[in-house]
Amino acid sequence: MNEVLSQDEIDQLLQAISSGDSEADDYKPVNDTRRIKIYDFRRPDKFSKEQIRTVSNMHETFARLTTTSLSAQLRTLVHVHVASVDQLTYEEFIRSIPTPTTLAVINMDPLKGNAVLEIAPEITFIIIDRLFGGSGDTGGKVNRDLTDIEQSVMEGIIVRILANMREAWTQVIDLRPRLQQIETNPQFAQIVPPNEMVILVTLEIKIGEEAGMMNICIPYITIEPIVSKLSSQFWFSSVRRSSTTQYLGTLKEKLADVEMELVADIGSINVPIRDVLALRIGDVVRLDNIRVGEPLTLSVGSKKKFYCQPGVVGKKMAVQIIGKIEEHENEDFEELTPEGDETI
Repeated sequence: MNEVLSQDEIDQLLQAISSGDSEADDYKPVNDTRRIKIYDFRRPDKFSKEQIRTVSNMHETFARLTTTSLSAQLRTLVHVHVASVDQLTYEEFIRSIPTPTTLAVINMDPLKGNAVLEIAPEITFIIIDRLFGGSGDTGGKVNRDLTDIEQSVMEGIIVRILANMREAWTQVIDLRPRLQQIETNPQFAQIVPPNEMVILVTLEIKIGEEAGMMNICIPYITIEPIVSKLSSQFWFSSVRRSSTTQYLGTLKEKLADVEMELVADIGSINVPIRDVLALRIGDVVRLDNIRVGEPLTLSVGSKKKFYCQPGVVGKKMAVQIIGKIEEHENEDFEELTPEGDETI
């Protein structure tokens, strides 16, 4: 903020300059060190740096999945990696892609709105040539529209790619992307107004010695409901949560087949070791605190879990479960045995 000088201060300053006591150059204005950030109201930033970084992490997973699936389907070495993640207007995206191209309009259910998956022509025709039995060498760039058969083949490829996208987005939302249609002219894929902000994920695909680009364009209004989840904290907490529950169903299924020993405990008594060694056939051991009609305890492994009563099924002895032992009751059973004694 500039300081306002009084009239006396102005007079003293002029007198000092005229008398030669001070030079005019000594009174230079102070440089303004404030940083000025240019802001374009025509293309406001809708995504923070953290959100863009999270989207990049998600699509790194998508790139790895797509590398595996395309390599298996094309029977050749394929490498996919994230080249960049940017935010720009939809008009800028449309102007940046060639015509004709392979442009898939994707329904982002359960999110409202659509997204666009664009595969560069050089990659499209390499994929088609490989699937038709060729070597993948297209002899340079091919610049033409897809035939009906080629478009049908690319639909199958895109459906597989969308399955990878669904898996990559699992940590944030249960996304169910579906292919709506394939266009070759970008002007026919106006899913949002031209000045609407979008997030653009650019991936580089290398098939053999040939390389090209694949773009995923997602409008802000489509993912606005989940923008708060696009944070590093939410992302890593979701990854940890999923890693602990991913194999929970399999573990339960395997544990269900594990055999456990069941023991019906009629009663017990503490006796010295010398008495145990002196036991002979026909001796009677009197158990403490056992009454006729009282329930027995049924142990599963080393834990007392149920109350039961003895009986017979056919010609075999059996027990019938009549109740469950609660945790606080189980603690009462686990008292220490006096030293030098043996429990029978």
